[in-house]
Amino acid sequence: MVLAELGGSISRALQQMSNATVIDEKVLNDCLNDITRALLQSDVQFKLVRDMQTNIKNIVNLDDLAAGHNKRRIIQQAVFNELCKILDPGKPSFTPKKGKTSVVMFVGLQGSGKTTTCTKYAYYHQKKGWKPALVCADTFRAGAFDQLKQNATKAKIPFYGSYMESDPVKIAVEGVERFKEENCDLIIVDTSGRHKQEAALFEEMRQVSEATKPDLVIFVMDSSIGQAAFDQAQAFKQSVAVGAVIVTKMDGHAKGGGALSAVAATKSPVIFIGTGEHMDEFEVFDVKPFVSRLLGMGDWSGFMDKIQEVVPMDQQPELLQKLSEGNFTLRIMYEQFQNILKMGPISQVFSMLPGFSAELMPKGREKESQAKIKRYMTMMDSMTNEELDSSNPKLMNESRIMRIARGAGRQIREVMEMMEEYKRLAKIWSKMKGLKIPKKGEMSALSRNMNAQHMSKVLPPQMLKQIGGMGGLQNLMKQMGSAKDMMGMGGLFGGGGGGD
Repeated sequence: MVLAELGGSISRALQQMSNATVIDEKVLNDCLNDITRALLQSDVQFKLVRDMQTNIKNIVNLDDLAAGHNKRRIIQQAVFNELCKILDPGKPSFTPKKGKTSVVMFVGLQGSGKTTTCTKYAYYHQKKGWKPALVCADTFRAGAFDQLKQNATKAKIPFYGSYMESDPVKIAVEGVERFKEENCDLIIVDTSGRHKQEAALFEEMRQVSEATKPDLVIFVMDSSIGQAAFDQAQAFKQSVAVGAVIVTKMDGHAKGGGALSAVAATKSPVIFIGTGEHMDEFEVFDVKPFVSRLLGMGDWSGFMDKIQEVVPMDQQPELLQKLSEGNFTLRIMYEQFQNILKMGPISQVFSMLPGFSAELMPKGREKESQAKIKRYMTMMDSMTNEELDSSNPKLMNESRIMRIARGAGRQIREVMEMMEEYKRLAKIWSKMKGLKIPKKGEMSALSRNMNAQHMSKVLPPQMLKQIGGMGGLQNLMKQMGSAKDMMGMGGLFGGGGGGD
């Protein structure tokens, strides 16, 4: 993914600067030149990049900074703020409210991935407790209704459309009415696209918009057009009241940075980016966490949201108890692998952790890691309860390993490899032993009980260094605060190794 490359280049530039003994004008200029080059290669507009470089130099006046100032941190913060400025249109979009009916209309050119994006948007909200429904008002493209029907059926989302009716306005109105009666709180209307911006497309969009009175119009745009995104977004905004943008196909194009910055320049908030064809390859676009991840600084809030999605509240104290006892069984490993697979693409989860660049998990490697986790789980399905619940690796003798390999249809060496992974994770887990578990109703106290000493033993050294050593870790823990957060960390480290 191009943004992973961009993030990697910027992170390396900042890292090289951090490794310098003295931060002088030359070191700062080299760092800024590397960042400039990376942004231009990602097709961000030259003027934006030049302004950013000038602004950073004005902020970071090395002569004026007194001794004792952390120059590295000031430079990193300036880079962060300027990147946010490039990508932030400065106004939020309409946000649908659960339980209150909202109509959302999707517009865009043909081939931008509009129909797939409608389903991804519905699926994302369905997972968070909304009751979405899809209406196909695209009568221009042959097969549009079939595609929407197929996607919606797969995601178990109700849909409406017609093979006979050719008037998109009529279909849109009927669909919206039907789903309002069925108490759906998020009604998504997919409209026709055309090969290029033309009067007929804009006229039809206006009519559908007037008839359905959408609360939000989302413009779907293919990122491969780069800086040309500005003109396209502008033209759509002048025709219908575009309130937000979703940028698709961000998984392969060098022009991704150009598309994002161009859309931001139209003052249209980007709310999601599509990072692949699958239903869960769809990320919320929030400028600060996005830039934070781009710079390898992580996104704790996004990471914690993921954790809370996959680990039910009632299971959290139980997991904490196991964590404090330090007994890591194969069953716990199985449960943590399940949680990791539920979290969505591994690279997305990894990029939320400080010190990890999305570059560390290339596209092909991610599929390989997920396949490995599933393979391990298949092997564990061939184990007895005694084997799954024992924390004694010596129990797994040769005859048991042969039986498990036969039962799972795998090689003996693969079972041995899984046991090595188990031992490695058990070693990490054992370092959490002795963690004081708060009583019921005192969960927030966990952040005090799980001290920085505990966490520093568990974190990979490069991650600890990126956070800023023990001092940075203590500050981070103050920010994170809640028990759910810390439990999530334990949950991840309990199962994260399978993705290595």
